[in-house]
Amino acid sequence: MANTVKVKLVKGLIGTRQDHRATVRGLGLRRVNSVAELQDTPSVRGMINKVSYLVKVVA
Repeated sequence: MANTVKVKLVKGLIGTRQDHRATVRGLGLRRVNSVAELQDTPSVRGMINKVSYLVKVVA
């Protein structure tokens, strides 16, 4: 697939802000170590940047 990015949830959501939890959910991530493949758009990049301490971009 062209122009996609894989995102992995590497830290749990307990104790995080409610809007950050909603952002992680919006990325399609449910539990720790779950991976989602998303279109590489500016809005998705912004969501990743917002919760960068919870997720990791994997190759």
